[in-house]
Amino acid sequence: MSTDTPRARHDLEFIPFDHEGQPTILVRDRLEIVPWGTGIPQGLLPVLALLDGRHTLAEVAAAVTEAQGGRLVTAQDVAGLVAQLDTAGLLDSPGYRDRKRAIAAAFDAVPVRPTVFAGQAYPDTAADLADYLDALLAEAPQPAPAAAPPLAIIAPHIDPEAGRAGYAAAYAAIRGAAPKRVIVLGVGHQLLSGLFCLTDKPFATPLGAVAADAAAVARLRRHGESCLDASQLPHKAEHSIEFQAVFLRHVLGDAPFAMVPVLCGSPAGVLPEASRQAFRAAAGPFLDTLAELVREPGTLLVAGVDFCHIGGKFGHTEPATALEDAALAHDRALLDALAAGDPDAFWAESARIADRYNVCGLTALATLAEVLPPAAMRLLSHEIMHEAPTLSAVTFAAATFTPR
Repeated sequence: MSTDTPRARHDLEFIPFDHEGQPTILVRDRLEIVPWGTGIPQGLLPVLALLDGRHTLAEVAAAVTEAQGGRLVTAQDVAGLVAQLDTAGLLDSPGYRDRKRAIAAAFDAVPVRPTVFAGQAYPDTAADLADYLDALLAEAPQPAPAAAPPLAIIAPHIDPEAGRAGYAAAYAAIRGAAPKRVIVLGVGHQLLSGLFCLTDKPFATPLGAVAADAAAVARLRRHGESCLDASQLPHKAEHSIEFQAVFLRHVLGDAPFAMVPVLCGSPAGVLPEASRQAFRAAAGPFLDTLAELVREPGTLLVAGVDFCHIGGKFGHTEPATALEDAALAHDRALLDALAAGDPDAFWAESARIADRYNVCGLTALATLAEVLPPAAMRLLSHEIMHEAPTLSAVTFAAATFTPR
């Protein structure tokens, strides 16, 4: 971490709650470096968003001064705050990275990727979880008859309760399918190095483990060295693939399928520009190998993604309600590009707004656009979840892709 361009950790969750009548943000650190129960003022979230490794202390001070209506904040003030944040474990600093390496070594040593969110985001017993998922899936509209099972689906990765409609629509669409391999494109919220991160660990769920396709993972590793995070650690506490594994295990039942877990990171700071050309230059061999796997019979592709993240929690000075219409229109433009099978249009739409609306699934969706054979897309659901305490919101969608 540069002392003049500090970077906040991107692997933390911020949960709004009311503390003695004051809006506060609870910090959840899945690496457990920040102790559970640590809270920060709600107004600190936009400042953390500015600490991205690119803005200098002076630039952060100027932005905060402007946001406060001209009440002066100096670079020295920001430096003092940065020191406090580092002590609290909230910054990507040398001390944090030392602790992270030790945690990574411990994760490498375990043979199975354990559940993290069982008992929090979904029930932790097989019977209760099966009942919960059956009730959720029963809410899906009756899908139209399809000539063939989907080649791919888009599903949310937001909390299952918040994303009920999207999850129900996406996973009801693959009932009766019997893939031998499921490639899951998740979002690497904790992935800071490289565009992609792989693991060949099976995923534990309360319904039984989901096996990993170790041969396919090894094949991708051989062709993706330059664009891969060498560590498996981003998988340790990531929910985007865990949630898909739970739904897949339930919907596909006892079918003997194996999963290829692929976390997709942000292109910011990795690609020189937000363009398809830069994406292909960085990850062409990996994408070509992934496309070969997708085209093999018995393969299902799942993109577990959310779309826009807007409002104060995500670095905007405007409330989510002021950005909502534009964000939903941006979603639709990205989805239209996917429906048309046009990766160039997908990247052009993202570049048009410089990813102003923080589409966390951007790389996963761009990967879907690159590797999917010609297919017809059907949009099943497009939703927005509002988080009133932080004046923020997240959009998500569900869709299927069937052979043309």
